[in-house]
Amino acid sequence: MNNLFQEDTICALATGGGLSAISIIRLSGKDAIKITNSIFSKDISTVKTHTIHFGTIADNNKIIDEVLVSIFKGSRSYTGEETVEISCHGSTFIQQKLLQLFISKGCRMARAGEFTMRAFRNGKLDLSQAESVADLIASESEAAHQTALKQLRGGFSDKLQNLRTKLIDFASLIELELDFSEEDVEFADREQFLNLLSTIKSELSKLIASFKLGNVIKNGIPVAILGAPNVGKSTLLNILLNEEKAIVSDIPGTTRDAIEDTLSIDGFKFLFIDTAGIRETQDTIEKLGIKKTIEKAKLASIVLFLIDAAAPLESQLEELHKIKKTSKDKLLVVFNKIDLNASLKADFSNTIFISAKNDEGIERLKDKLLAFVNTEQLSSNETIVTNLRHFDELQLTLHEIETIISGVNSGLTGDFLAINIRQALFHLGSITGEVTTDTLLGNIFGKFCIGK
Repeated sequence: MNNLFQEDTICALATGGGLSAISIIRLSGKDAIKITNSIFSKDISTVKTHTIHFGTIADNNKIIDEVLVSIFKGSRSYTGEETVEISCHGSTFIQQKLLQLFISKGCRMARAGEFTMRAFRNGKLDLSQAESVADLIASESEAAHQTALKQLRGGFSDKLQNLRTKLIDFASLIELELDFSEEDVEFADREQFLNLLSTIKSELSKLIASFKLGNVIKNGIPVAILGAPNVGKSTLLNILLNEEKAIVSDIPGTTRDAIEDTLSIDGFKFLFIDTAGIRETQDTIEKLGIKKTIEKAKLASIVLFLIDAAAPLESQLEELHKIKKTSKDKLLVVFNKIDLNASLKADFSNTIFISAKNDEGIERLKDKLLAFVNTEQLSSNETIVTNLRHFDELQLTLHEIETIISGVNSGLTGDFLAINIRQALFHLGSITGEVTTDTLLGNIFGKFCIGK
């Protein structure tokens, strides 16, 4: 993304492309109102900000559409600059005709994420808040929505800014010592400095640890459904999703490849993976499916191992013990077809009994799945890190803080401490945008949709 900080006027379709009842075209820049005024049936050159006006847009006296024009002036807009939003009818012809007209009058088509880029540039959002806009748009569950909305409102930014301000205060005293190095004086009390560093280390560690949950919230929780052929894996998947996603057959080995789909349970997105049945086989294709099953189990956050309660258990338990070696902490043993063997009792931890065919025990199974997620952390209003870039920068910051603590304890002079303090401040500043590069901004905003 070149010329990140251009001052021209941009335009783009802010709603989804294709046929719809209503579409919105957004303009932002110093000439947004002037350009719109030149083709609108009413004079909007002097109207108040945050007002809406009904009229027509015409090209050389030929009316294109009846529209509503919303006016946002100066710093009171999303981008922090003059903005106009035109609500038109959702015909793709009208959309393209209006965009072509605006471009002919002096607009430029916006690049991906350029409206939010301008909001960042004009101080309406810091960089972490701007990234949360993309997360909010992409959110597919209640938990993802809540987390992105909280970050957009500045919860994460406020916490980082507080840590950075405290570190800057001490950094200035350390830097001051360097000006008086020949006089061997200390302006920064080392005991107080260690206490501050300990607090910062603790806060960083909490934020870093929260990424485990944050990553789950953002990307979903992969759940691999394992077990012998015909144990009911596909039936369970269909019951969970409430649709015939997987083929159900009495013929063993029907599922050859992994089948994936998502389900929201209490606001958390779960990605269910129905895998090939595990058994000894000479079928080359089935062997490949079983190999993929083992790979999926290793990558999953939760492994549901289904056992057919109505079939001989010995061979099934042998496979279960193999899986337990690699999946013990994420394993949930599910005895299916319990309607055919109601007297069965199993001595396993994390065990549940269901009948997928009769929809029995499915709600209890969902509760068990939720138990694998630290939902208390989300409800406690603690800041949760969901962005991999933020996670990486926090880890780098923590490394610098630990190096500074070691240096203070070993009696290092201020000039050496200052090097690591500057690096810690650099990494914290990279998250919120106090420190940026064109490459970083291009990578971040290039992932946005055009109209945002």
